[in-house]
Amino acid sequence: MVSAGDFRNGTTFEMDGNVYSIVEFQHVKPGKGSPFVRAKIKNVMTGQVREDTFNPTDKFQEAVIEKKEMLYLYNDGDLYYFMDNETYEQMPLNKEVVASALNFVTENMPTTMYIFKGVPFAVYPPTFVELEVVDTEPGIQGDTSKASKKPAKLVTGYVINVPLFVNIGDLIRVDTRDGSYMEKVK
Repeated sequence: MVSAGDFRNGTTFEMDGNVYSIVEFQHVKPGKGSPFVRAKIKNVMTGQVREDTFNPTDKFQEAVIEKKEMLYLYNDGDLYYFMDNETYEQMPLNKEVVASALNFVTENMPTTMYIFKGVPFAVYPPTFVELEVVDTEPGIQGDTSKASKKPAKLVTGYVINVPLFVNIGDLIRVDTRDGSYMEKVK
């Protein structure tokens, strides 16, 4: 059990049948009245963020979220197959669970799967990935300026803004946290 008075950033707990993670918290001691905890909490299953207030003595069941390294294998319609790197067991997941990761994941790429009580609820790609550009306007020779950008479609289907010198077939490094171009891979 975890009490609201012990909340820290990243603490996970169960409330009203949902699992929440503390994004921000503040212990408030007003001049009049009893102290309380104001917290910004995120539903780890849906990603929805909300603000709530708690009595410091409120107790909640601590939620244990398991992180597992999984290898993305392939998709078959709306099912996406991942393999556990330790047991080699394959796990099919629906598109809703892996939708955000699909922008940056290609076959045989390692991912991190978040599991709560045996149910996977999110898949995250590595922080930086190298992906091939499959469609963009022709590059301009000698233009290495960072100021101008153009759209480029990656092998995963994700569209990203890249500098003018990037061409079709180039391998680029992408930051998956915000989907931004990092650099051209030599």
